[in-house]
Amino acid sequence: MTATVPADSAAAAAPAAPAAPAVETSVLHDCRDTWAATLAELARADERVVAVVNDSVGSSKLGAFQKEFPTRTVNVGIAEQDMVGVAAGLANGGKVPFVSAAGCFLTARAMEQIKADVAYSRYPVKLIAQSPGVAYGDLGPTHHSIEDFAWLRTLPGLPVVAPADPRETEQVLRWAAAHDGPVYVRVSRMSVPDVYPEDYEFVPGVAVTLREGDDVTLLGTGVTVTRVLAAADELAESGVSARVLSVPTISPLDVDAIVAAARETRGLVTVEEAMVTGLGGAVAEVLAEHHPAPLRRIGFREFAITGSAPWLLDHVGASPEAIAATARELL
Repeated sequence: MTATVPADSAAAAAPAAPAAPAVETSVLHDCRDTWAATLAELARADERVVAVVNDSVGSSKLGAFQKEFPTRTVNVGIAEQDMVGVAAGLANGGKVPFVSAAGCFLTARAMEQIKADVAYSRYPVKLIAQSPGVAYGDLGPTHHSIEDFAWLRTLPGLPVVAPADPRETEQVLRWAAAHDGPVYVRVSRMSVPDVYPEDYEFVPGVAVTLREGDDVTLLGTGVTVTRVLAAADELAESGVSARVLSVPTISPLDVDAIVAAARETRGLVTVEEAMVTGLGGAVAEVLAEHHPAPLRRIGFREFAITGSAPWLLDHVGASPEAIAATARELL
């Protein structure tokens, strides 16, 4: 199932997809601000909401939350396995724990606890990966979190979500709080512009059509959506019609949208701030099983070197110009 972003409510009912709203690239936002504000609102409305952190109050921007809810902020120190285990225990006791930690340490150090204590047990633990992907670019591979999509999408019953902008981040967090089960959410540290209009509604497992096109399909997730939109604009200048799908949910994946893109365009290009075995691997599996089609995967294929996050994305071919070039090569 594919959702198309409407220009207004009337257009939403029209059979033809309207033009997507322009992205205001001059205004950038830190999604961690949205995360902190939304968690506080959730906590005020529901006394079961608690935050569990690994000495990451500052980097998670939870200083104000801790001050307002000192007894509902659990800081286990630098002990990620304990952090997830404590959260599972709190969930078993009726709480709604939000685990907030750097994505690299949350997923790598606590993978067994995520698998056994959370996913297998189906406890409603909300795993919030701060500074995911290569956001800690200058700190090198030890602090990169580019394997998380590939690791976590294999766990049954664990939705894996990467919001593209603050509006989607807020909606994903509110959905996660109400979801009766575990959730993994990336919260971007890299500043991003608004991608969606005010009336956008996040639906888990649904890809969002941001541009219509019949030559090639570009699929982005998280911070790469903005780059994919810019690539589509560049392709349009040379007469190439690019469909753009924003894929916030890596698992469960929107199979219908991918199959439709394979049938209706001449090939697909995935772009992610992760190893290409994440979104790219998931899309490849869908194509192999349902409708083989040409595919190019842009992302990391080895440990990322040290550098700023934007530079690292450019380095692996995820600049708008390089994405457009890859699409032309595929065609």
